[in-house]
Amino acid sequence: MDSRLEERLSAAEARLRLVEGELARPEVLRDQRLLREFGRERAALVVVADRAAEVRRLAGELAGVRDLAASPDLEMRQLASEEAAELGGRLEEATRRLREALAPADPMDDRPAVLEVRAGTGGDEAALFCAALFRMYRALADRKGWRLELASLSDGIPGSVKEAVFTVRGKGAYGHLRYESGVHRVQRVPDTESQGRVHTSAATVAVLPEAKDVELVIAPEDVRIDVFRSSGPGGQSVNTSDSAVRVTHVPTGLVVTCQDEKSQHKNKARAMKVLRSRLLEQMTADRDAQRAAERRSQVGSGDRSAKIRTYNFPQNRVTDHRIGLSLHRLADVMNGDLDELVSALRLAHEEERWQSDAAAAV
Repeated sequence: MDSRLEERLSAAEARLRLVEGELARPEVLRDQRLLREFGRERAALVVVADRAAEVRRLAGELAGVRDLAASPDLEMRQLASEEAAELGGRLEEATRRLREALAPADPMDDRPAVLEVRAGTGGDEAALFCAALFRMYRALADRKGWRLELASLSDGIPGSVKEAVFTVRGKGAYGHLRYESGVHRVQRVPDTESQGRVHTSAATVAVLPEAKDVELVIAPEDVRIDVFRSSGPGGQSVNTSDSAVRVTHVPTGLVVTCQDEKSQHKNKARAMKVLRSRLLEQMTADRDAQRAAERRSQVGSGDRSAKIRTYNFPQNRVTDHRIGLSLHRLADVMNGDLDELVSALRLAHEEERWQSDAAAAV
């Protein structure tokens, strides 16, 4: 275990002892707020302690096996060498898990996530893929017990979506979905392809943490609000009143449209939430630039035109290009099972942040 890891672990173990002492105090036991706060902190610190114990156990076993590798007995040396290789891999994985547990929590992780999914290059096939991504995120929300609130949906040909803007609410929503930002590429044979050729098209995904009202105050004079009638596919009127809302932030030119609700008031409220999130993202651009390494681990170069993932239907394969991970179970992923991808991305992100912190400390 390197010295920086030992240092963080010692601090966490000292904090665990302190927290357990606080939880034994009558004053804390009588205060439900403090009891909850210390209880949550203790649960996280116990995970750190358990993972540290695993690292130390494996390190001790590895040291013992390496001693056997110096045996004059050839067969014993060979067996010890094989076991050392296996233990070394398990120790490396356990150390990564410990580093992940020791990483400071991002206060944004439990925020609702505002997603904007748009068809990119590829015409109708891109819009069909955009619809598939929208269904994937809806399925993911269902798996996690999250709530999905649709702000606006722009249809193309039957079964396709040109643009979908929606908010996902639930514990860990933004922390889980933040890695989806970027260009998603699909390779498959479109239904309209008569010669069976594989086409490549793309859709872009932007993921923003929902802004809290207290973080961003929008002056009424900076907003222009237009109302109009909602319409469905093919221009068919689905509402006889002007319930759809278009909000324009005059200083920046940002425009948000919301027509999913029948109530003009509800559409306006949702549009303002999306506008706040977009403005918050714009306001924090300078801070994001300072965290370039973190940004690259999430969305490549930080430019949303960077390809982050490919969904190859003929090969039943999904590949995340940021970490070089390929999974041959595309149907599961499209049905919302993103846990393996997200876990790998989170580990790579924490490893990069860990190395960055270590380099800064030198």
